[in-house]
Amino acid sequence: MKTEIPLSSPDIGDLERRLVMEVLHSGRLSIGPMVERFEQMVAQRVGTRHAVAVSSGTAGLTLIMAGLGIGPGDEVITTPYSFIASSNVIVHAGATPVFVDVCPTSLNLDPKLVEAAITPNTRAILAVEALGNPTHMDALARLAAKHEIPLIEDSCEALGTVHKGRACGAFGRAGVFGFYPNKQITTGEGGVVVTDDERLADACRSLRNQGRAVGRAGTANGQNQTGSWLEHERFGFNFRMNELAAALGVAQMKRLDELIERRQHVASAYLARLSGVRELVLPTVDPETFMSWFVFVVRLGPDYSGEERDRVIRGLRTHEVGSAAYFPCIHLQKPYRDKFGFREGMFPIAESAGRRSLALPFHTRLTEREVEMVAQTLEVMIRREDLTRA
Repeated sequence: MKTEIPLSSPDIGDLERRLVMEVLHSGRLSIGPMVERFEQMVAQRVGTRHAVAVSSGTAGLTLIMAGLGIGPGDEVITTPYSFIASSNVIVHAGATPVFVDVCPTSLNLDPKLVEAAITPNTRAILAVEALGNPTHMDALARLAAKHEIPLIEDSCEALGTVHKGRACGAFGRAGVFGFYPNKQITTGEGGVVVTDDERLADACRSLRNQGRAVGRAGTANGQNQTGSWLEHERFGFNFRMNELAAALGVAQMKRLDELIERRQHVASAYLARLSGVRELVLPTVDPETFMSWFVFVVRLGPDYSGEERDRVIRGLRTHEVGSAAYFPCIHLQKPYRDKFGFREGMFPIAESAGRRSLALPFHTRLTEREVEMVAQTLEVMIRREDLTRA
């Protein structure tokens, strides 16, 4: 069913179309200068020495796992409240995901629980800025340094966010951004690995390009200029970003501040309008954070069940307002139950949030009138649930 107010919508303008056409006219659709230009823009924005463009955020996490040599017998501490890809990359590496519960306010990993979960087999902490919120990432970085294990920062939802003076993506050994169409910027599909670690960056450049050698210039094609295209030095993947996607990325990076400002305006409108709705838990932002909003996710109060949340979502959709559940806990999804024996009750804070969270329409073109329509419809759906209880 087509919704009158969509859940998300990419912001594509004349600059994006012009740069994509420029690539089409160039005749060079892969392994070219637009990827390098995009990488330089992202690295400069985040403040890291290296950026490696890839085909998706998931691909970026996969390359970091491989570049760090994480594999069978290793444990990686991570969050159960995230998109499933952040744990899938651990499983695909042959390692074991070690979930710990989250902070009830930020929905990010609880640093105290992370420290308690560290064992001699812990090879990394894979921390996610849930829904773009960076709270505790600085504490997790200190914890990782204390125990001399790498922090892998999943910043796929946090491009442009700055926490306590540091850009998201720059807290860990490496960070990853994703550019799916609902993100702050989009390349259609795509991602970028950012790091100050030259050896890890070179490993990612080689691995993304079928394991070909990397020249000292760290070029986008990942090929030693004196070597053969058909010679390889390691097992790799085809995780390259193409020139068309990079053209979109360059244009969007040029507009990033504008896009962030528009998203902040929409988020502020929601916060002002919904602040008096006592049945809702609204997102909170640390006062030391400059927030680049990814989505606008609210939670029904703790007395509401998952079934009631689902009926509210269906009611919103029936009234042509886009909505979706965010996030079902990873450990309760079928492959994780089947492989690892996870069960309900193991991570109660994450599970409660997963049952009660719902995303509201959020994109740069959302008007204040539409925000009001969403809020009114949401209130009606909540009141309907309350009446069925009476």
